[in-house]
Amino acid sequence: MIYLYLITFGLVSVSFFFSREKTFAGFKTAWKRFKKIIPALIMMMIFVSVVLFFVSEKMIARYLGNTGQFTGILLASVIGSVSLVPGFIAYPLCAVLLKKGVSYMVVSAFTTSLMMVGVITFPLETAYFGGKVTAIRNAAGFAIAICVAVATGIFFGELF
Repeated sequence: MIYLYLITFGLVSVSFFFSREKTFAGFKTAWKRFKKIIPALIMMMIFVSVVLFFVSEKMIARYLGNTGQFTGILLASVIGSVSLVPGFIAYPLCAVLLKKGVSYMVVSAFTTSLMMVGVITFPLETAYFGGKVTAIRNAAGFAIAICVAVATGIFFGELF
């Protein structure tokens, strides 16, 4: 992550060197946009915190591990779609799920839909991209999550 910060700092420095006015104008524009989305981001963070408080990893493992493969994939995809969990929490959670006996297919469906589909972020995305584009992006992400899960099942020998 530090490399990303260094690259960003370097590029901003180059921009500042070539045109201070444009660089400051870019910062002003970014700040204005950030002020517009911060209330929605705060609400999402509050909602995610409350959901993570009430839904434990044991509960997720119980529902995802004790179902049939395709039911588990669909359930995991839906849970992943409506969740908003950052990667640094999602990946260790997936390791716990695997240790509790949840199949690779189901974990794959969960993580892929978690990262690619955003039911909670739908209003925020709609404000920037429009409802149609956001709906298409989410539907495509959901379909890709199912495809990735099936491919994972084939690769790990859980399907055939």
